[in-house]
Amino acid sequence: MSTVRSASVMALLGTLAAKCCRSLLSKPCKGLFCGVLRPSWIQGRIGAKRHLLSEDVIKLEDFQQRKLAVAHLVTGSDGNYIELFRKKMQQNKLILRDDLKLLLHLCQKPDDMLVAREAIYRYHAENRNFLYGDFRFGPLFMRLCYELGMEEMAAATLTDKNMKGFFIDSTSFNIAINMLFVKGSYESAMDVFRTMRSQGVPFNKDTLTLAIATCYKLNTAECYKISMSLIEEQQTRGQVVTRHAYCFAIALALRQNDLEKAHTLYTQIMSTDSKLCQNFNVLILTMSGDVLEAVSVLSAAMSPSLSFLVKKPEFSQEVVDLLLLRSEGRPFKMKVEQVVTQLQQAGQVTQETLDDMLCRVPTGKRKPIVMNVMRRTSRRTLRSLQSNLLSE
Repeated sequence: MSTVRSASVMALLGTLAAKCCRSLLSKPCKGLFCGVLRPSWIQGRIGAKRHLLSEDVIKLEDFQQRKLAVAHLVTGSDGNYIELFRKKMQQNKLILRDDLKLLLHLCQKPDDMLVAREAIYRYHAENRNFLYGDFRFGPLFMRLCYELGMEEMAAATLTDKNMKGFFIDSTSFNIAINMLFVKGSYESAMDVFRTMRSQGVPFNKDTLTLAIATCYKLNTAECYKISMSLIEEQQTRGQVVTRHAYCFAIALALRQNDLEKAHTLYTQIMSTDSKLCQNFNVLILTMSGDVLEAVSVLSAAMSPSLSFLVKKPEFSQEVVDLLLLRSEGRPFKMKVEQVVTQLQQAGQVTQETLDDMLCRVPTGKRKPIVMNVMRRTSRRTLRSLQSNLLSE
């Protein structure tokens, strides 16, 4: 590859970096739980396996755009860059930062990733005692693993002691944990989280949500203790605990038969107007034996005073079924059945399970709407542009 072409690629990478980056009762079961049928999502780890990070964090689309632009620029260069890089490593030549950056943008298949992994190991060994500058290779490598579905390589590389100090950002760990969560590899996800903690990598609100979500899926006494400690730690530091993280913690508390803790966690959520929170509210009230209060919540959700512009809350069929079950043999059974029937007729009962709602795909940040403001004065004469027709 010529020096000019290589310089052009590096310039493009810099430009693109700045501009382009932009189940409760699904099947009735026989066991008992707090005096009611044991919910299916409480029983085990089977459930939705969708990612928890939004595109704002993963930025896979932006990354793929950069890859396409770089691949287009180097098309027609002398030889295959991946093979040339492999030979360079075999000859023990020094790996430069820009060379590694280009390599990671040209990987297209798993075989390429083997070269890339060896390259970052070599680069880290050669530069262990030097600052890498503002550029961080960790998120780039993790996005490659995410794109190619190589979560095992991502986890093994992150947890390798020889790579300590290479992945110094929370984003790399978050993307890896998210990948493992998608594939249901919850034990491996916890290993990555423990590595992150042991290496002193600061974790953000996304890390907390991912960690508690993983604990919820594993559903062990140890994981329950970890999740509660994480929330208390965040609260003590005055840091943000997202509503999503609280909901995962509530679900885990219910799985661990700690109804009191679930209620306490629910009261700590600042805004409970989401569909998930509304469902957990009814669920906790029902399990606590306060069925009439749960019915009041459902009735309020159907209130005609609610604006037609606001989507009315939906409740999971499994939550509704649990409410009906708890009203059996009680004097208010008919009232419960009436409210549930009205809710169903209003289209406010969904087959979506609580696990589906918890493991939702986040929408991410809404992009601001650019309003086209009509100019009222001429840029040239500074006179009014209002037409005679409008003034009549």
